[in-house]
Amino acid sequence: MKLMSLKNSLLAVLTVLVFLACKHEIPFPAGTVVVTETPNPGSSGRTCSPDSVYFANEIQPLVNASCAMSGCHDAVTHAEGLNLTTYTGILKIVSPGRASDSKLYKEVVRTDNDRMPPPPMPAMPADQVAKIQQWINQGAVNNVCDKCDTTDFKFSTAIKPMMQTKCVGCHNSASLGGGVDLSTYTGVKASALSGKLYGSVNWTAGISAMPKGGVKMPDCEIRQIKKWIDAGTPNN
Repeated sequence: MKLMSLKNSLLAVLTVLVFLACKHEIPFPAGTVVVTETPNPGSSGRTCSPDSVYFANEIQPLVNASCAMSGCHDAVTHAEGLNLTTYTGILKIVSPGRASDSKLYKEVVRTDNDRMPPPPMPAMPADQVAKIQQWINQGAVNNVCDKCDTTDFKFSTAIKPMMQTKCVGCHNSASLGGGVDLSTYTGVKASALSGKLYGSVNWTAGISAMPKGGVKMPDCEIRQIKKWIDAGTPNN
């Protein structure tokens, strides 16, 4: 009888705890990284802070373009056992709060032939390396924010930065993915006029979907590209 009474008491306590957990969000300890895949940026309802680097907006696209391309660390090849197309996969080579101890950071700052992305692809630009470093040092959080503005569709302020972050890693003069170079205005314009640029980011049937192996770009960014194309692809 005592054993049955003890079991009933424990069951009652667990029921109360479950109820409380459902009614009130129990905060994680400071510094805890919650491993859940971030939704596609553009619908989070969170305003971007200029002092923060956001995983879904900036880090995942950079890694997809420079490290998780086909034949390297994508979901199919997963070279060295690494699939870097997800937050969970990237976290395997990251020490939150310590960029200098993180394999991801150490690999992109290397200057030999074993760096990421590997030669003959160009090394990751200093500003992109700085973003990775800052994101890791800020805790390598799986965060997202809304920063897209469809009223801005200039090449210099909207289209070029988008290409640099999400496309140039695979589409540059040293690595012509699909025979396309998106590292210059001329190359981006040619792709736009052929219909491939918009078709690929819009995931139009019959055109290879981009970013390759990643999530679809936010509708806001796709609209920016469409507006720029409709405006005549100006180099503004």
